[in-house]
Amino acid sequence: MNSQLKLLVSNSSEASAEVAEAGVLSLANDADPRAADLSGITRIELQFPKFTDGRAFSQAFLLRRRLGFQGDIRAKGDVLVDQLQQMARSGFSSAELRADQNLDTAQRQLDRFANFYQGDAVHTQPHFASAT
Repeated sequence: MNSQLKLLVSNSSEASAEVAEAGVLSLANDADPRAADLSGITRIELQFPKFTDGRAFSQAFLLRRRLGFQGDIRAKGDVLVDQLQQMARSGFSSAELRADQNLDTAQRQLDRFANFYQGDAVHTQPHFASAT
């Protein structure tokens, strides 16, 4: 079963007036998630300063698989439609798309594949080992 991301479109005026919310932790893409205190955290925002910088994929995988974080892991920044499948498989649960990205196109990209043969950060069992 494919993990579905909750999709949002970035609002540039909102991004400039960012206010820290209770229970939200924003990590820089060079931060080590293992060093963060996750108690009371319900959402972790991981940053994509450029679409070519994929360090947040590793952070998300580490948070889900090794640290067992169950809350929302949100991709923020230069997030493009063609990154969404990899984000879902790496452990992200929501993505704030760059303002010029289309939500309908993003949803079609996520719906393109219903299942994957390999396990991922959320569904660790390979397809052949899953009960159908």
